[in-house]
Amino acid sequence: MKKHVLIGDKIKRFKKKITVSSDKSLSIRWILIAAQAVGKSKAYNLLDSEDVNHALNAIKKLGVKVVKKKNFCQINGVGLNGFLIKNNTIIDAGNSGTLARLIIGLLANSNKKIVLKGDKSLSNRDFSRVIQPLKKFGLTFRSNNNSLPLKFRGTNYLSPIKYDELKGSAQVKSSILLAALNTPGKTVLRCLPSRDHTERLFKFLNLPIQIKKYKKYQIIEFIGQKQYNCFDYKVPGDISSSAFFIVLTILSENSEMIIKNININKSRTGIIEILKKMNADIKLVNKKIYNGEEISDILIKSSKNLKSIKCPAEINSRAIDELILIFLVCAKAKGISYFKNIQELRHKESDRLKLSSIFLKMIGIKVEETYGSLKIYGNPNLELKKSYVVKNFMKDHRIFMMACIAALTLGGKWKIHDPDSIKTSFPKFLSILKSVGAKIN
Repeated sequence: MKKHVLIGDKIKRFKKKITVSSDKSLSIRWILIAAQAVGKSKAYNLLDSEDVNHALNAIKKLGVKVVKKKNFCQINGVGLNGFLIKNNTIIDAGNSGTLARLIIGLLANSNKKIVLKGDKSLSNRDFSRVIQPLKKFGLTFRSNNNSLPLKFRGTNYLSPIKYDELKGSAQVKSSILLAALNTPGKTVLRCLPSRDHTERLFKFLNLPIQIKKYKKYQIIEFIGQKQYNCFDYKVPGDISSSAFFIVLTILSENSEMIIKNININKSRTGIIEILKKMNADIKLVNKKIYNGEEISDILIKSSKNLKSIKCPAEINSRAIDELILIFLVCAKAKGISYFKNIQELRHKESDRLKLSSIFLKMIGIKVEETYGSLKIYGNPNLELKKSYVVKNFMKDHRIFMMACIAALTLGGKWKIHDPDSIKTSFPKFLSILKSVGAKIN
């Protein structure tokens, strides 16, 4: 197990074309949805990470056969109501909040007791946001203060619900929709916008889902218990993984990068919209549609004269996993940047709002933090000369990767702990950085 990495040199000028890891959100959703299809589904370019492998191990425990080959992963779906579950089955979600919250919905119609557990970080996260709506379907729960380990039992007599999802959480919305798959009648959701991969997959599978807009909300209506057939899927690149290389290029000197074949679903491209508003040089090229998702290459160039932003709150949910990187760009922008209604950052793998504030102060940036907001006083001349240690940041994979980008673009001598954290989402991160020219020991 690696304890830390050392970075002591800024990255030199580069002009590169790269591919990044596959989309984690789509990889996990494909696994869970394919498990209930009829027949053999294949995924090409499925992300090989700890979170995704936990999802594959989970469906194996439900009696689903998984075949992993060099070029694809095959799931032999068992159809709706087809899981073979033993009482007191233990499912380990590892570090994955997506898997943990979605699989409860997937198992809503199982009348066997399930024990859901996760690692230390996931066990500190709040599960009341999914417990509350799923209880309305008829599930029962036992937990310690709404956290993992969580014991739950579904029912063969699920009832459709009407529910207001007002946190803008795609995990909650998807968990409800997976529960509705096995529920007779019409489930109705009123939601704040959030990433919509589950809805797009349902549409692609011709499932009876309708989505309407009403003021600032989405109204989703879904009629359950319609069986669907197996399907093949080629997973595109992950924009959350791309984000680190987008910011690396923006903050580097005289550099250029093309990132190939990235999912640019509008519910995920908040980072691009925000960085463009800050005067970053980003273009989407070679766009195409694949199975309901929009795919594109991303062209980025070094960007000078970055300006501050008062970020519109309605973009937050579309950039929630990338905000810590956006904060890093704000540190080099001219003026004061302001983000509000970002308290959702406190409920990720770590309290990312608190840790971002600590990190920015460590590199000499003035910040003002409240429970749900952050004000960043940018310094376009920011150039680091000191030594910095990044430790005790809850082993959060995104904090580790963001710190590497800061070290390679801002200067200084860095010791960054917990490199093994990237195995959950982006195992190839360091090797791709090195291929671009980064010196990392």
